[in-house]
Amino acid sequence: MLNRRHIRVKVMQSIYAMHQNGSDNLEKEEKFLFHSIENIQDLYLIMLSSLVEIKKAEEDFIDKSSKKHLATQEERNPNKKFINNAVLDILSENNSLSIALEDRKITNWKNNDDYILILLDAIKKSKLYDTYMRNNVNTFEEDQQFVVDVFTEIIAPNEKLYDYLEDHKLTWIDDIPLVNTAIQKQLKQIKNSSDPDSFYVSKLYKDADDKEFVRNLFRKTVLNNPELTKEFIDKTPNWDAERIAEIDAIILKMAICEFLKFPSIPVKVTINEYLEIAKEYSTPKSSIFINGILDNLVKDYQKDNRLIKTGRGLM
Repeated sequence: MLNRRHIRVKVMQSIYAMHQNGSDNLEKEEKFLFHSIENIQDLYLIMLSSLVEIKKAEEDFIDKSSKKHLATQEERNPNKKFINNAVLDILSENNSLSIALEDRKITNWKNNDDYILILLDAIKKSKLYDTYMRNNVNTFEEDQQFVVDVFTEIIAPNEKLYDYLEDHKLTWIDDIPLVNTAIQKQLKQIKNSSDPDSFYVSKLYKDADDKEFVRNLFRKTVLNNPELTKEFIDKTPNWDAERIAEIDAIILKMAICEFLKFPSIPVKVTINEYLEIAKEYSTPKSSIFINGILDNLVKDYQKDNRLIKTGRGLM
């Protein structure tokens, strides 16, 4: 689920928090960094399980409506197309998801079922739902597209849900788009299978190298802070260190750290990644400022044979 850019963002935010708090406790801050990353898995499970809980809520509503003393004909014989949706069934019966929810102790919707009812109400009032329920064609492809659309157009952008997630854990603000994109992609990839375990809960890290990259980038940037600062201060004669925006300075130090201490990462990848991060997290002119400094540094490093990259095409 995690990509390298998001890893860089989480490291950048942790270093920024260290500066703001005046902390020099490397172990404590590293522990918090990994904890905030681990929480992304909880966010993923909460968002994914919302689909299961919405299905359960509608099943409960239909059951109670049919048992009313003066139930209408429609309530006695409801349209069950929504609760019989093949993709929702796969998610509801999936062992991988059930085990992950239990292991991570995800009980958010049991304690906050009002949000599930809000989402269910929004779905049932939508044109998307009306069109789906009126269509007599029942195919896996239609069920799948409906769930993808419901998640993308109704659940993911719901403001009340976003406010709840933001209030529950502040570090999730930047993680929500990553998680929603991952879930949308997974929903599209579910296969028409009688085996509910054909769906697997996404791993947080792609591999062990990515987890190690978190630790190494954080430690090497923090522990070499004075040296990394000197590298770019000489390239900004009209600026002193205190006049450079703090986020820009952190981005520069992280990029320089990758240039000099991560031989397997191509120079172009490093530059492109941090320019995109600067565009999103710093001032409008930051990416131009950062690009100019990094470009000059790369030329100097190449001239002085300080830029040692291993493998083909890494320059």
